[in-house]
Amino acid sequence: MKLAIVLFNLGGPDSPDAVEPFLRNLFSDPAILTLPSFIRIPLAKFIAGRRAPVARDIYAKIGGSSPILEETEAQARALESVLSAHETRAFIAMRCWKPFSDDAAREIAAWSPDHIMLLPLYPQFSTTTTGSSLADWNRASKAAGIVAPQSRVCCYPRAPGFIEALAALTREMMSKTRPDISYRVLLSAHGLPQRVIAKGDPYQWQVEQSAAALVERLGVTDWTVCYQSRVGPLKWIGPSTDAEIRRAGADGKGVIVVPMAFVSEHSETLVELDMEYAKLAGEAGVRDYLRVPTVSAHPAFIDGLAELVLRSLSQAEPVTYEGGRICPAECGACGYSQGTR
Repeated sequence: MKLAIVLFNLGGPDSPDAVEPFLRNLFSDPAILTLPSFIRIPLAKFIAGRRAPVARDIYAKIGGSSPILEETEAQARALESVLSAHETRAFIAMRCWKPFSDDAAREIAAWSPDHIMLLPLYPQFSTTTTGSSLADWNRASKAAGIVAPQSRVCCYPRAPGFIEALAALTREMMSKTRPDISYRVLLSAHGLPQRVIAKGDPYQWQVEQSAAALVERLGVTDWTVCYQSRVGPLKWIGPSTDAEIRRAGADGKGVIVVPMAFVSEHSETLVELDMEYAKLAGEAGVRDYLRVPTVSAHPAFIDGLAELVLRSLSQAEPVTYEGGRICPAECGACGYSQGTR
């Protein structure tokens, strides 16, 4: 079988000049700014222009560009290796910067696979991430004239491979703790405006599922879920990671920060967590600050993704590790019901 795997992620600017158009693409997404296009597009351009100088300064701290494409390419090659029983090629479809879904769709159409597997690199489903990428892929695949059958992974917030990789990396970091310090584990995920969750988006519930599975595997008792990267005036889900860092400092704790929703290193981990929050921790009296790496191409994570891919080949319905819809009824925007064609 010729098997094409489409890896979905947000993407990131590959140069300082790409920062502003990257931001413009981000805020032009109707899943991010839910406004009519005649308002959304000019507003996105305005916001991108205002934020670009600050964002360029952030990326300058890590060499002027995002490493997310390089990390995703490593994940793609690792998946191809694990799935070598098929003639497998993994293609990358970023939402906000190159390579886009249109690029991936054209390459796949030219390769003419027997089956296409849609695989989000977002363990927890959100309408703003996986949902947006699926909608864009559906448009791009139709434009490219793709006719091969398609299946998809919906989400995998508590899949063993993902949790095992996180647990292994966290245990490794725990081995570096100081015996004279009591540590609190902060399970940090990218935040969302509260109104997105109020509309039935399952992201927060799924992040909590990931957290529960991880702490059960680790056996830790002092932990909390928190959310980072808040922007804009809207109320966001909480508690915020910076507030939890301050609380840990007030409690005389060290902290171990675990990125719960990122599977590759990029500005939110390398700058926000490693630089900005590390500085905050020192100012807040946190006795020690440790940050667990993302799962990236950890073998357990890649093996878990490969298992999900193989399951999808024999199922007409979207795939979760549990085999069907996992979200409660109140999550009306659950991704399990979204189509792939």
